[in-house]
Amino acid sequence: MPSFFLNNKFLCFCFCLLSCSVYAQLSDLARIEYSFIPKTDSEDQYTRLRALFNYPIKTQEDCYLVVGAEYNNIILNLTDEYPFDIDPFKSVHVMDLNFGYTFKTNEKWRIGINFNPRIASTLTSKITSDDVFFNGGVFFITDRTKEESLNRPYRLILGLTYNATAGVPFPLPLISYYRKFTNTWSYTLGVPKMNIKHNLNDKNNLQLYVGLDGYYANIQRDLMVNGKEVENISLSVIVAGLGYEYLFTKNLVAYAYTGYTLRLNNVLRDENREEVFRLDDLNSFYLRTGLKFKI
Repeated sequence: MPSFFLNNKFLCFCFCLLSCSVYAQLSDLARIEYSFIPKTDSEDQYTRLRALFNYPIKTQEDCYLVVGAEYNNIILNLTDEYPFDIDPFKSVHVMDLNFGYTFKTNEKWRIGINFNPRIASTLTSKITSDDVFFNGGVFFITDRTKEESLNRPYRLILGLTYNATAGVPFPLPLISYYRKFTNTWSYTLGVPKMNIKHNLNDKNNLQLYVGLDGYYANIQRDLMVNGKEVENISLSVIVAGLGYEYLFTKNLVAYAYTGYTLRLNNVLRDENREEVFRLDDLNSFYLRTGLKFKI
C-alpha cells in the first residue's frame, strides 16, 4: 500500500469525499461564494472566491445532460516570517469543467454520471500535465421528497467517486441520506456534509452542520523547503457550526455558514505528496457565504 495512503489518511479521506459533492453541485444552476479562515494567533488568512454555473439540457423524458464550469481563486495572505519564498503559492486557481448525465431507470431510482476535468495550479507559468486532474463519479438516487403521501419524505444517494488529487488509485463509496421528519425539521447524514435543519418559515432556515472543505493544487515554480523540493499545496478542513439560509424565491437562496474548525491542515507537499512543511494546523473561525440559484 502506498506510503501516502498510510501516512495521510485524513487528507485522502477529505479530498475523496469532497469529490462526492459533485452531484449535489449539479442541482445548483449558478452560485457565487466567499470563504474566509483566519490563522489563529497570526495575521495570516485564507480566502476563497468561487463561482459556478450549470446548464441542464433535456435529451428525452426524465433524461438530462448537464454541462457547466466552476472557478475558485484561493488567496493566501501570509504575513508571518517563513524560512522560504512564499511568492510561488500566494494565489491558487482551481478551474473545473462539469459534464453530467442523469436518467431514470424506473419510477423510484435515477442514475447520475459525472466527469470533472480540473486545472488546479498556482498558474505562474504555462499549464502542464502536473496541473491537470480528472475526477468523476456514478450515483444512484431515489428521491421521494415530493411525494405528498409520505409522512416522512426522504432522499438516498449511493455512489462511487474517483478523485485524482487524493492519491488513491481506486473509486471510493459515497452514501448520503436526507429525511424530513416533521413539517419544519429535517436532517442529512453522509458526506461531505451532515446537518439538522429547521425551517423557521417560508423564507428562513437555520441548521447545525458538520462539513468538509479544502483544496489541492500544483505549485509551478521551483521551491526548496527543508532540503526538499515542494510540488503541491493542500488544505483540508473539518468544520462544525451554524448555517442560515434566506429564500428570496424557491430557487434563489442567500446563505451563510459560520463555525469553528475541528481539524485544519494546510501543508506544502513533495512530488510523492508527502508533507514537507505545515503552514497551519491550529483550529480557527470559519465563514462561508454566498448566493445560489438552484433547481
